[in-house]
Amino acid sequence: MAMLLLLSGLMLLTQPLSSLGTEGKNCTENSVTTAACALITCGAAENGLPGRDGRDGREGPRGEKGDPGSPGAIGPMGLPGPVGLIGPKGDSGSAGEPGPKGDAGRPGPPGPAGVPGPAGREGPKGMQGNVGPQGKPGAKGEAGPKGEVGAPGMQGSAGTRGPMGPKGETGAPGERGAPGNAGGPAGAAGPQGPLGARGPPGLKGDRGAPGDKGAKGESGLPDVTALRQQVEALQGQVQHLQGSLSQYKKAELFPDGRSVGDKIFKTAGFLKTFQDAQKICTQAGGQLPSPRSAAENQVLHQLLEAQKKGPAFLSMTDSKTEGKFTYPSGEPLVYSNWAPGEPNNSGGDEDCVEIYDTNGKWNDKSCAETRLVVCEF
Repeated sequence: MAMLLLLSGLMLLTQPLSSLGTEGKNCTENSVTTAACALITCGAAENGLPGRDGRDGREGPRGEKGDPGSPGAIGPMGLPGPVGLIGPKGDSGSAGEPGPKGDAGRPGPPGPAGVPGPAGREGPKGMQGNVGPQGKPGAKGEAGPKGEVGAPGMQGSAGTRGPMGPKGETGAPGERGAPGNAGGPAGAAGPQGPLGARGPPGLKGDRGAPGDKGAKGESGLPDVTALRQQVEALQGQVQHLQGSLSQYKKAELFPDGRSVGDKIFKTAGFLKTFQDAQKICTQAGGQLPSPRSAAENQVLHQLLEAQKKGPAFLSMTDSKTEGKFTYPSGEPLVYSNWAPGEPNNSGGDEDCVEIYDTNGKWNDKSCAETRLVVCEF
């Protein structure tokens, strides 16, 4: 507090006198008692002498710095001011640039292959599936090979022999040969005794010249009219036999047979293994079917399709050489109609051939299976 008063006094001393007089005048007039008035005599202005302006006075030495005053008492907290208005929303800042894309991780190397497991056991053979729908008829096959030469026909009756020509004239007899030499000399005449022994025969005489040969008789001409009659009779017999054979075929083929060219396919209507079916056909004078052309294969397919009893065995096998199918005579195949992917010898035991009743395709099959028996005649 004392420090404060000292500072106030110094400030008054440094001020001009005019200012001081005015301040004193104010003090007198206002009768204000302040810290400055304690240093200046406050009297009546009208009776006092004019004071010096103090311009010639020296500036007094600067006082030492006073001790800092004690902190004033904390005044009461003022009331909080009113809440200011919310300022306008600032502009949105520009979007920052996207950061760089991180590197994609590389896939690791594949692991080593595992040890293969043991082969599983072969499952049981499935049941034969249902017969599929009938396929579309295939294109017309090529003409089959020329059939074998038929058996020789019956020998025709011999033609009528012509009449024998007249006998030629007898030739003139040849000259007689010279007689042979006589025997030995006759014995002396004596009493008639027994006949002597016969002498040796004489030499053979020369052969006489041959007589003239008679002229050859004329040969008889065949009877043309008789021959023509015989030919017409034979033609009638042939036509009759052909008609009988045609009727026989029709009766024989109805309803379980089909014919193509000189071949007849006929079914027995039951199922057998390959060996049993082969034996049945052989005993009947035929063999298992051996289609040698598309036409024969199509007729056989039609027969099976009408029977509706499944596939049938053919005569060909590869029992001698695997993969090389041959006819029973050992001849290689001249025609085949294998299904796609066949023959494949599935299971290692498919040496026989079956023909499907659905589309006429071929498949190699085990000979121990049973199939419809069809024979070829």
